[in-house]
Amino acid sequence: MGKEFKEFIMRGNVVDMAVGIIIGAAFVTIVKSLVDDIIMPPIGLLLGNVDFANLFAVLKEGKVPGPYPTLALAKAAGAVTVNYGLFISTIISFVVVAFCVFILVKNVNRLKKEPAPPEPNTKECPYCLSTIPVKATKCAHCTAEIT
Repeated sequence: MGKEFKEFIMRGNVVDMAVGIIIGAAFVTIVKSLVDDIIMPPIGLLLGNVDFANLFAVLKEGKVPGPYPTLALAKAAGAVTVNYGLFISTIISFVVVAFCVFILVKNVNRLKKEPAPPEPNTKECPYCLSTIPVKATKCAHCTAEIT
């Protein structure tokens, strides 16, 4: 059983998948930082200094009554919140990751495409079935006129 497990793990597909998962996890961290630190601040600025991380609705106040200026204070007070700002950030992160994966897959598929086969430079004579050049108008073997 140990030998079979070792063979399974050492297969190229399993190792490739593991590498893909590790790189994907690192990529998600980069995209999260891109969205949180680069994309969302200008969008929040354009919308009137909105901090998406602090967009939330209080469903039930906590031990300390509100209002809560930040999500961290609401959570510290034990309030039940709907964090729609974080949800918007997560959706934008997903769109960025999906777009990057789309571009990657598109380019990999483009590289995988086999080149079109070259145009044939010979053809068969319809009368004697010998191979003759494509541009030939007369068969060299049976002297038939080829149109």
